[in-house]
Amino acid sequence: MTPDDDDRRETDGHDVDRGDAADRGGDVDRGGDPNGEMTLVFTLSAARSLADPTAAFADARRWSAHVGIVANDVGAVEQFLDRHDLENDYALRDWDKWGTLADIGESTDTPRHVFVGTGPADRRLADTVGWEFRAVREAAEKAEWALGEPEQADREADAGIVARLRRTVTDRSWWPF
Repeated sequence: MTPDDDDRRETDGHDVDRGDAADRGGDVDRGGDPNGEMTLVFTLSAARSLADPTAAFADARRWSAHVGIVANDVGAVEQFLDRHDLENDYALRDWDKWGTLADIGESTDTPRHVFVGTGPADRRLADTVGWEFRAVREAAEKAEWALGEPEQADREADAGIVARLRRTVTDRSWWPF
């Protein structure tokens, strides 16, 4: 193993040079490496399962052209991004994950589109819109990102969604229960 090997990482059989994005003029902080070979998108639950989402995103930007998070709850994504000082490389819209992922795929010109999720529903989504699927555990292992428990604020945000839904449904005058 040479010293340069430390800056290379194998990703699904592709060697991805992670060490010189800034040397090639890549914007590591926003928009990733313009010469990167992939668009990498996480579900919110996958991003929450990372021990250090900020470090994982910084690492991914070294070898990805675009990095981001999608979820059906745009507000929860915005809160997560703010809490971890992260930015999506695309605009968040009030679309579901399906529409957002399809739109990102059409608007990015990378040869690979990789969707990191947590379960069978995420795999179906990736298959339907033509993206590669990787379970968060697999992606974290390959990229050497640590997994951890979601932070307390993330658990509270999840509970907040349920409470908001319950209030929305039960506070309606038309609701028969």
